[in-house]
Order: sequence, then C-alpha cells, then structure tokens
Amino acid sequence: MIYNLFDYLQESVDFPGLGLFRYISFRAISAVILSMLIALFVGKRIINKLAKRQIGESIRDLGLEGQMSKKGTPTMGGIIILVSLLIPAVLLGDLTNIYVQLMILTAVWLGLIGFMDDYIKVFKKNKEGLQGKFKIFGQVGLGLIVGVSLYLSDQAVVRVPSSELVKEAHAEVISQEGFTDKVEYFKDEKSTKTTIPFVKDNEFDYAWLSPVKGEIGQKVGWVIYVLMVIFIVTAVSNGTNLTDGMDGLTTGISAIVGVTLAILAYLSGNIIYANYLNIMYIPNTGELVVVLAAFIGALVGFLWYNSYPAQVFMGDTGSLAIGGIIAVAAIMIRKELLIPVLCGIFFVESISVIVQRLYFKYTRIKYGEGVRIFRMAPLHHHFQKEGVPALIQRPRRALPEAKIVARFWIIAIILAVLSIVTLKIR
Repeated sequence: MIYNLFDYLQESVDFPGLGLFRYISFRAISAVILSMLIALFVGKRIINKLAKRQIGESIRDLGLEGQMSKKGTPTMGGIIILVSLLIPAVLLGDLTNIYVQLMILTAVWLGLIGFMDDYIKVFKKNKEGLQGKFKIFGQVGLGLIVGVSLYLSDQAVVRVPSSELVKEAHAEVISQEGFTDKVEYFKDEKSTKTTIPFVKDNEFDYAWLSPVKGEIGQKVGWVIYVLMVIFIVTAVSNGTNLTDGMDGLTTGISAIVGVTLAILAYLSGNIIYANYLNIMYIPNTGELVVVLAAFIGALVGFLWYNSYPAQVFMGDTGSLAIGGIIAVAAIMIRKELLIPVLCGIFFVESISVIVQRLYFKYTRIKYGEGVRIFRMAPLHHHFQKEGVPALIQRPRRALPEAKIVARFWIIAIILAVLSIVTLKIR
C-alpha cells in the first residue's frame, strides 16, 4: 500500500527519499524489522488476552516427559504470526503483483481454516477439531486457485531465449554483411517448466507428461501442473502441521526455510544473477522477497514467546498457514521439486506418520497384534519417548525436548545450505 502510494507520488512529486521504496532490498529489510516489532509488542498483548479468556491447549497424557506441564498454555498464537506478516506485506509489498496477492491470499485462507480448527477444539471442546475432509477441501481449493491464477495471469511468465527474435532482428544485417553476431534476445512466455535440482540443463516441463502433443498437449500440461500445485500445497501444509509438536520446532525450521526461499526468489527475480548462475529468470518474483522477509520477521518475533518453555502455541491457525506460504512460494519460483530437500524435516515427519500407521495396520492384520516402527509418530516424539517396543529401539533414553529441537534446527540449516548449493551443483 505504502509502496504503491509512494510509487504514484514519485511520478508527480519530487520528494527526497521516496525513491527508496522502489528498492526491494530496502523494503525487505523494513519488512523484517516491522514484522518482528509487531510480533514482539503486539504478541505479548495477544498472549495475555488468550490467557485471560482461558484459550489454552488441551493435552492428552501420552507419557512424554514434561508434556502435562504444557496444559493450559495459550494456543491459537498463529494469529500473532498472521498479523505480523500481513501488515508489513500489505504496507510494503506491491499489491498489483500477482505473486504478492497470492501469498496474502494463502496466509488468510489457510489461517482461517486453522482458526476454525482451533476454535472447535477450544470452544466446542472437541479434541478432533475441524473434520479432516473439510481441511483437505480447503487446501485443495487454495491449490486450485493458485494453479489457475498462475495459468491465467499475464505476470506469471518465464523469460526464455528466443532464436526467432534473433533471426528477425538480424535477418537484414546477415543478408547484407554476410556475418552473424551472437546476440541474446528474450521473450516472456507462459510455461509449465520447473527446476530439477542437481541436474545439468535442469528444467522439467510438466507438458512432457501429457499423453498428447501439440497445442492440446500444452493444455493438458497445465492441467497436470495445477494438480501438482494442489498436491504440494496440501502435502506441505499438512507436513508443517504434523511437525508442530514441540516448543519452537516448526517456528525455527520455517524461519530457516523462509530465508532460503527469499534468497532463491531474489536470485530468480534478478536478471543479472539469474543469467550469471544460469538459472530460470522469472520476472516479478523479486516482490516475493518482501513478503518472505515479513514472514521471517514474524516467525523470529513469535519464536521469542514460542521457544522452550513456550508461552504460547501457534495451533493450526499458524501451522497450516506457514506450510501453505512455504509451498506457494516454492511453486512461484519454480523450486517445488526442491521441497523434499529444503523441507526435509517436514517431509520425514509426514512419512513417519504414514509408515507408522500402515505398518501397524499390516502387522495387526497379519499377526493379530500391531507392531510400531517408531516409538511414537511423528518422528520428533520417537526421540522423546522411551520404554515402548518398536522396531527402531534407539535412542534407548529419551532426549530432552530442547535438545531435540536444537538438533532438528541444525539439520534444517544443513538442508537449507544444500538447497542453495544446488544452484551450482548440477
């Protein structure tokens, strides 16, 4: 909003300093600071109101060390993250940019779904919360909107070399002078291409999966692309939700992922760096850096209260929105195939739950008694639990929660570095 206002005033009023808001770096730094301050100062008031209204976490006794001491801790703290994110994003982002619009929509959409889930748990005293089918319906609906919007928007393009434009521009010179110059000409095109990590000439086109070719094949490619967007949004938001089980775990990991995505978005949206690194140049994605900067600041500010021992939990209000923001940002900069690496913690946590359930059901049917692979799923609780028979017996002693969280953060940093290194390792 402020960016659009100052951009308008810049054309009509010569006022010193207005030009600063045209720089993504200045607005990104401002967004980090503003979102962090909002989370720190507004967050305290929100926590007090949640505690006053007794909007606390209802916890079942699962035999985890220190678990019951968390009972009654204020939940629905994701409101702090959303407020701290949305205010800087609206004020400092370019609201005419399709990527900014979709990021704001994602935060609000999944934040509302998570809020309804938390509301049912807290006020309706229903531990199951919002029915799973309604959550999935909301996630699929958002994925459909994002995918179709990227298909229809004229801003969602990829800039690629065009040999046709080179021929047209130099046809006369070539015929008269008898020589050719190597000149780079580019054009913006709608594309279903994405990036394959660790592979040379690392572009993959979803249209290649189409059973038909030609113009119809391109249309089918877009259908495949939209379906992929739906799957990624649903998978990552659920994976983030499953990981949210320890103080500061999801918050810290998400902040690390946010920093990585901001770096990748800046490089992909800058034609000089994109050309130097020989990566896909995606116009207009530079604005994502401002929103992601606000996202990082909001998470760091929230971590002030969410770190061990937590004064507030984010609840589904925060975890679903965080996962959706990460997924949509990765899709926009064509790095969605990098998610299993970058979001490796979320990925493994989700896999641990799926494998645990399937193997338990399989052994119960075959042997009459279910056997667990992990002591408890999701995976972070496996390291916190002790004394439960499972195929994976180590560690034999339960680890303190703070140590588990710190080690998961370290792994997340390693995966983030590896994700950035993929720009050159091919």
